Amino acid sequence: IEDQGDLIIQIIASSLGHMTDLINTEKDLVTSLKDYIKAEESKLEQIKKWAEKLDQLTDTATKDPEGFLGHPVNAFKLMKRLNTEWGELENLVLKDMSDGFISNMTIQRQYFPNDEDQAGAAKALLRLQDTYNLDTDTLSRGNLPGVKHKSFLTAEDCFELGKIAYTEADYYHTELWMEQALKQLDDGEMSTVDTVSILDYLSYAVYQQGDLDKAMMLTKRLLELDPEHQRANGNLKYFEYIMSKEKEANKSTTKTDSQTDKETKTKKKEPSKDYLPERQKYEMLCRGEGLKMTPRRQKKLFCRYYDGNQNPKYILGPVKQEDEWDKPRIVRFLEIISDEEIETVKELAKPRLSRATVHDPQTGKLTTAHYRVSKSAWLSGYESPVVSRINLRIQDLTGLDVSTAEELQVANYGVGGQYEPHFDFGRKDEPDAFKELGTGNRIATWLFYMSDVSAGGATVFPEVGASVWPKKGTAVFWYNLFPSGEGDYSTRHAACPVLVGNKWVSNKWIHERGQEFRRPCTLSELE
Repeated sequence: IEDQGDLIIQIIASSLGHMTDLINTEKDLVTSLKDYIKAEESKLEQIKKWAEKLDQLTDTATKDPEGFLGHPVNAFKLMKRLNTEWGELENLVLKDMSDGFISNMTIQRQYFPNDEDQAGAAKALLRLQDTYNLDTDTLSRGNLPGVKHKSFLTAEDCFELGKIAYTEADYYHTELWMEQALKQLDDGEMSTVDTVSILDYLSYAVYQQGDLDKAMMLTKRLLELDPEHQRANGNLKYFEYIMSKEKEANKSTTKTDSQTDKETKTKKKEPSKDYLPERQKYEMLCRGEGLKMTPRRQKKLFCRYYDGNQNPKYILGPVKQEDEWDKPRIVRFLEIISDEEIETVKELAKPRLSRATVHDPQTGKLTTAHYRVSKSAWLSGYESPVVSRINLRIQDLTGLDVSTAEELQVANYGVGGQYEPHFDFGRKDEPDAFKELGTGNRIATWLFYMSDVSAGGATVFPEVGASVWPKKGTAVFWYNLFPSGEGDYSTRHAACPVLVGNKWVSNKWIHERGQEFRRPCTLSELE
């Protein structure tokens, strides 16, 4: 479930609370900067008035110096000005009006993001680009679904994204973003970044991907702008050498030049392959392009009023429940947590949100990981009657004992926040996953959606092709284990990256201990 995790994007996915703090910090700095500007303007205004007054006075005095000084008052005032007032003016000119602003900057700087944070934010954009099949121009123009505050990337921004990809040896994204930066400059955008720098990175990234012809073309364009560019001159000679070697090699093969050229041109560039075997399926589901359930299966999905198997609390006031998927069975409860309860849970969690963790199968301990980007906090029932009431509601509606369950985990996924495909239960190859808890494996998962998400953020099950979309005030529930205690591998799931907006969830992992008579074992291993 959307739980602890790892990082593939690093930290633009930090919690909304942390990011809004940075917004408020920047607002405070802007206010401080405006105060400094006002102080400087006031200072300059005083100097300007002094200059205008003396300009007029000296014009008059220099036309008839003797006559002007013949007046005893003028003689006295000249002495006074030169001895006293010009000294005061000198002090005013030398007065540093920036003390307040610099002091505030020094205080706030401790909260500023660092290079690693900036790189993380860039990687988040690149991950969103890949997951949601966004072209660089769409991202650069800020044309994303559901955005309230449209923003765009300058050529310099695109150049920085390309550089960060370059430092990661990610030449695919280097090429995309350097080309976007070049396009915006060619379209007339004014920028601090120059075409030569862009072409320098771009030509090498293209070469690294095997497109020697394009690399040579870009290098020649660079040398037209800067004929003395040392690295470009060296690269051009090297590219020409490689090309001549390839031509010699091609002559000794049975392939014709046209066949070789055709194969080179049709070679498709794409992101480098990673460790995730179901990456393509996972990203398709995140885009809403997953497998569609057959009409026959869809007919077996229903919505109903559910009384928790005749729980006395819900006989007269049943809750709304609907089937999301059949195998594994995933059900959604509607209007199951109120806005007031959501706000209480969020306020309790915000002060302790920290980078989410996962169980390390080798050590059995919690650790951060690259495949989950979120911030999370844990809430106990004794801390608040609201949390206690929520826990009891889960118990009443699932029929499972939550006294052996883990605490309520609250997670916040900012833009780019995700948790890649994983299992909630411990597999046979990780027997110590929950040994410290002493409550057995995770038998079931309950997940509250505590916010709507403008775009992205679905919970997807790649093994079966299911996508469950966030809807505030609802919750989804599924069993991770068969009644026999064997793991249900079809429950492998993921939290898709948040494309636009902010995602709050809270979840309860219910464990095996205490469920012996509430969910008895069956004779079949997979039932």
